[in-house]
Amino acid sequence: MCFLNGRGLDFILSILLINVSFTCQFNLFLISSHAMIHTGLVSITFRKLSPEQIIELVVQAGLEGVEWGGDVHVPHGHCEKAGMVRKMTGDAGLKTASYGSYYRVGHEELLPFESVLETALALRAPVIRVWAGKKGSAEADDGYFEKIVEDSRRIGELSAREKIKIGYECHGGTLTDTPDSAVKLLKAVGHENVGSYWQPAVGATGEVAVKSLQSMLPWLVHVHAFHWRDGAVRCLLEEGADRWNAYLQTIKSTARDHFVLMEFVKDDLPGNFLKDAKTLKNWVQRIKENR
Repeated sequence: MCFLNGRGLDFILSILLINVSFTCQFNLFLISSHAMIHTGLVSITFRKLSPEQIIELVVQAGLEGVEWGGDVHVPHGHCEKAGMVRKMTGDAGLKTASYGSYYRVGHEELLPFESVLETALALRAPVIRVWAGKKGSAEADDGYFEKIVEDSRRIGELSAREKIKIGYECHGGTLTDTPDSAVKLLKAVGHENVGSYWQPAVGATGEVAVKSLQSMLPWLVHVHAFHWRDGAVRCLLEEGADRWNAYLQTIKSTARDHFVLMEFVKDDLPGNFLKDAKTLKNWVQRIKENR
């Protein structure tokens, strides 16, 4: 039987610590190297087009996925249609990025969440987009805020059982109408399965928009991409190059997978969407190449 002296034990411990450190660093490398920014389209950008036409357009654009809208293309509760759209999406080599539902958190009387969840399951969507109530943060009292928090936890738990994540839409007239109010809500909910989308606020400067994105990073699920100027004038995405390159670099810093989903295309024209898709793909490729 062999007994080690103090120096021998110190040597073995130092080797073990080196191995542990290397393993941790290697795992972090794997996470960051596999994390990607994916590209896609919000289907309701073209509400008048059928799911088949949406898929054809996204394939032509060379994007990777679709957020299917719950009002027109995959209506809530229409599980059979959701299954058909899921198959068409997969057969075309695309991913379902998310299910863009119109569930208003805290207002189940308008639309039962269970119906939304069943549809998302049939669609095999990994994320359900929801809306944080029906009141802006300035007009919501403490009671209303708590109502939204409680229902957020409820749907977060229901969805977690099915391995589907919840993501708030950042929008006016809800509790995510400002970055500060969105962060306040997410912290209060405190559920690992409840996160948020992000999009640049209309009228915000590039610097303000980047700061708002940075504040949302711990909870970031996906991003809606568009470029407006002078309030609500839709522009080609390429006109927002400086801003979007800063946004994409910030998004990349999470070391998690995110879809950047295009919407609000200039003049609602498919041709402009194809131009924007090419622009977005070039930007994302540069990000991947660290250029």
